[in-house]
Amino acid sequence: MAEAPMSCDCFVSLPPGSRDDHVIFGKNSDRPRDEVQEVAHYPAASHPLGSMLECTYIQIPQVEQTHAVILSKPAWMWGAEMGANDQGVCIGNEAVWTREPVAPGEALLGMDLVRLALERGDSAWAALTVITGLLEQHGQGGQCREDPEPFSYHNTFLLVDRNEAWVLETAGRLWVAQKITEGVKNISNQLTIGTEVSAEHPELRSMAQAQGWWDGEGEFNFSEVFSPENPPARMELAKKRYKGGTELLRQHDGSVTAEVMMSILRNKPSGICMDSGGFCTTGSMVSILPRDTSLPCIHFFTATPDPSRSVFKPFVFSDCSTPVPRVVSPQFGPEDPVRKQPRFQSQVDRRHDLYKAHQEALITMETNPGLTTYEILRELESQCLTEISAMLSGEIPGEELGDLFFDSVDTEIKFYQ
Repeated sequence: MAEAPMSCDCFVSLPPGSRDDHVIFGKNSDRPRDEVQEVAHYPAASHPLGSMLECTYIQIPQVEQTHAVILSKPAWMWGAEMGANDQGVCIGNEAVWTREPVAPGEALLGMDLVRLALERGDSAWAALTVITGLLEQHGQGGQCREDPEPFSYHNTFLLVDRNEAWVLETAGRLWVAQKITEGVKNISNQLTIGTEVSAEHPELRSMAQAQGWWDGEGEFNFSEVFSPENPPARMELAKKRYKGGTELLRQHDGSVTAEVMMSILRNKPSGICMDSGGFCTTGSMVSILPRDTSLPCIHFFTATPDPSRSVFKPFVFSDCSTPVPRVVSPQFGPEDPVRKQPRFQSQVDRRHDLYKAHQEALITMETNPGLTTYEILRELESQCLTEISAMLSGEIPGEELGDLFFDSVDTEIKFYQ
């Protein structure tokens, strides 16, 4: 199988890395170019005792109560590339390969684990324990793109709340985690946890010794022990992006804001904003998590490819959030190629309204370079960020925020038309 340059980048800034007393989270999701990413809101819910939950490929027991979530997700799967819940938790995942082989067969996707952790975890640490518990029970694996050609991987995660962040790196059912309490941190498609281990699977070291990967002497370095001897090309390419992302964060260390995070996600020279052959950045997310719990968390999504040519739109959890069906893809029920066996034998049009409008506008702007639609939208984005910053700092009163995302999507589509 040809090497696929699939990749992602996750970032976090905690005070004093942030300009304000906010935790700032960001992620670019780099996926197959034609894959549609939708932004879907699911309210908090209660579930009957003993009920089962249908994930992308397998069923697992449902919990009695799930949190409200907002997800940026490939439209064909149940899980999500990134998202947030109403408890102030944000999560993004990355593909990674290790010495531990990827198990054959269908299990939980890393993207399923992102959504499950957001639905069930009320803090970054609680979400982490959800993932590690589900890994132990159900494992990870299965086809990771909408294509019959086999492609699967293990996962790393960045889990963030108002107070701290956790990097979770996995190898099959094994895992290791590092706690981040201040400053800036990024992850890409490689193992980054060395000796700075804050928590780990109880059998991690004994398994490494049993496999002959570690002699049990000296300090245990997870990335050295578990990184593959012959890593895939995509992991080697990720080293450049990881270093570039680290450098961009360090340039802004002490002054990171949502605007700065968006500029990092839009950076093409570093490869963070990806546009390579059949792959590109298909969705992006930035979140502001104020340390002051009386202030709302603000989550921004593009819902369209290439953040350098897309607009970030704000979402705030509210008891009266207006549904936004124009960024949700059509459903195909039991006739969906992902549901029919064998899977992925055909393609369907998963484009939502905003995706179509954005796609058509890009074609129009390429043939009419004098058009200023995009510049106007970026100016509106900037004004929105200024007003949100003023609201969070108490300079202006907060208005009803439940319609923010609906209004922003509606405005963007009208501009394109």
